[in-house]
Amino acid sequence: MTVSIPLVVLLAVAVVLAVRYLKLRLWMALVCAVFGFLLAATTLAPEIDRALRAFLGWITSGS
Repeated sequence: MTVSIPLVVLLAVAVVLAVRYLKLRLWMALVCAVFGFLLAATTLAPEIDRALRAFLGWITSGS
């Protein structure tokens, strides 16, 4: 997926900003990261990947 690295960087920036300015606790961000990591190992991961690719394709196409 060619968008994965920039998307990861964008999400990392969003988490840092949420921790810093929205008073999101660091442990909450870590729990979400672990949840995402574990979710990637499930059978639902390909469906999530397809939905994310379709959504990003829709956004980048300008429609």
